[in-house]
Amino acid sequence: MEHPKTYHQQKIQKNGKSIMVEGPLSTKELERYYFDNGLKAFRPPKKQYEAIKSIADFPEGRIIVARDEDKIVGYATYLHPDPLERWSKIKMDDLLELGAIEVSNDYRGLGIGSTILKVSMMDEHMEKYIIITTEYYWHWDMESTRLNVWQYRKLMETMMGYGGLKPMSTDDPEIMSHPANCLLVRIGKDVLEESIETFNSLRFMGRDDLIL
Repeated sequence: MEHPKTYHQQKIQKNGKSIMVEGPLSTKELERYYFDNGLKAFRPPKKQYEAIKSIADFPEGRIIVARDEDKIVGYATYLHPDPLERWSKIKMDDLLELGAIEVSNDYRGLGIGSTILKVSMMDEHMEKYIIITTEYYWHWDMESTRLNVWQYRKLMETMMGYGGLKPMSTDDPEIMSHPANCLLVRIGKDVLEESIETFNSLRFMGRDDLIL
């Protein structure tokens, strides 16, 4: 399967700030910018910056960024699921995972996360993919937001909805380990029925696991 990528952008002008949301960007394009120090949810900013540049090199990899002039203040990554995850037990070229989405704390409240998701889905080629993201409560920044686990879950569902991702059930043990955890999915309108059936078999693997 080929993985064509078409660039789109959208500007946010709010609270005296002008933020450009754009992508997918190549590694070369990402190297024009630098990472905000507030982007540290997954690893130190410099290391995460190197990580997203490497993802941009993957054939299927997509990086959408929000930037304040030359400073990246938010981003999202899309790529095939990790080989160690359940979602890779059956190889699907048309399955992408929204692996990370992050906005620097100093730039929250501007609608950056939702705009990143909207720009992500502007590319018509995204209609050929099943997009998933797995949300685990232990990754959520409840301390700085002062939200409880259910308020944060609602926040994530609302934001992901801007990208067309909706909750779907699964028997994945990690997701089932806490009722606030969830699988969110977007099935593009051009996805083959065969792929949808394969994906559904990945969502529910309990019986197969028991046989093995």
